[in-house]
Amino acid sequence: MDLEQLLSSARTELSAISSPEQLESFRVKYLGTKGLLKEASDQLRTMPPEGKRSFGQQLNTVKAAITKEFEECQARRGSTLEPTGPLVDVTEPGVLKFDHYRPGSLHLIGQTIDRLIDLFTMMGFSVASGPELEDEFHNFEALNVPLTHPARDPLDNFYLEGSEGAPLYMMRSQTSSVQIRVLEKQRPPIRIVAPGRVYRPDTVDATHSYMFHQLEGLVVDEHVTMVDLKTCIDQFARGFFGAEVKTRFRPSFFPFTEPSAEFDVSFEFADGTTKWMELGGCGMVDPNVLRMVNVDPEKYAGFAFGLGIERVAMRRHGVEDIRAFYENDLRFLRQF
Repeated sequence: MDLEQLLSSARTELSAISSPEQLESFRVKYLGTKGLLKEASDQLRTMPPEGKRSFGQQLNTVKAAITKEFEECQARRGSTLEPTGPLVDVTEPGVLKFDHYRPGSLHLIGQTIDRLIDLFTMMGFSVASGPELEDEFHNFEALNVPLTHPARDPLDNFYLEGSEGAPLYMMRSQTSSVQIRVLEKQRPPIRIVAPGRVYRPDTVDATHSYMFHQLEGLVVDEHVTMVDLKTCIDQFARGFFGAEVKTRFRPSFFPFTEPSAEFDVSFEFADGTTKWMELGGCGMVDPNVLRMVNVDPEKYAGFAFGLGIERVAMRRHGVEDIRAFYENDLRFLRQF
C-alpha cells in the first residue's frame, strides 16, 4: 500500500466533507477497526524484516497526520446531526399511542399462583417456601419414602454429582419437602401452602414437562380429620373453578399420607360431555412423618395435599398443551 497516496486521498476527501454523516463515513473508512490504516498496519506482519522499520515509521507519521486533520475537521464541522424538527424535552412523560401500546401483565402461571394464594390465605393459610436444590432427607427420607422406593430411582430424579461421602443433593421433585422444613422450625398449629418449581426428567409432551409448578398444602393441629381435608379441597375447587363444580376423592397411596386419596374435579367440555379430571393427591399426614420432625402423633394430626399449578391453569383457561406456557409466543401470552 502506498502510504503517500493514502495520505493524499484522505486530505482530498476531508476537504470535500460538508456534513456530519460524511465525516462519520470518513472515520470508518480510514480510522475504523477495519479501515485503511488498519489494513496498512496488518501489512507489517508479512513484510521482510529489512523493510518493516521504515514502513512502520512512515505509517505512524501518516496515521498521526490523518487523525489530526480529521479531529480539526470534526471541530469545525461538528459531529452531531442538526435537529430537523422541534426540540423535545425527554424528561416529560411520553404520549401513549393506543394503537401500538400494549400494557404488560404477569405470566399466566404467575397469575394462577397469585389466585391460588389469595384463595388459600382467605381460608387461613400462610405462604411458605423452600430451596429448589434439596437433600435426600427433606425430599424423601423425612417423607417416609424408603431407599428401595422406585420414586428415588436416579432415572426419575435430577441428582447432582458430589464428592464421595458428601450428602447427595438433587433438584427437588416435589414441594412436599417444604412441609418438612416448616415442621422442623415451627410447632403446631400449622396451616401453610407452598407454591414452587419442581423438577423430574419426564419426556416433554402435551401434559408433561421436566420443570413444572406445584402447590403443597399442610395443616397440622389437634383434632384434624379427613372431613377437614375434604372441606378444604371443596372450598378450593369452588373458589377457583366456580360454585357449581363437583369434586370427588379416589383411594390412592402415597408414602407420606395415610389414608391417601387423589382428588378429581368434574368438567363439562364444549361437546356437552362431562369428565372427571385428576388435579392432585392428598391424605392424612402419616404418623412416621410427624415423628421424623419430633411432633407427637398421639397429640397432633394433619392433612396434606399437592396440586399441579399448570394443570389447574390448563383446566381453568382451556389450554390444551403445557408447552404453550413456556414457548414465549406473544399470541398466546397476550390472551391473559
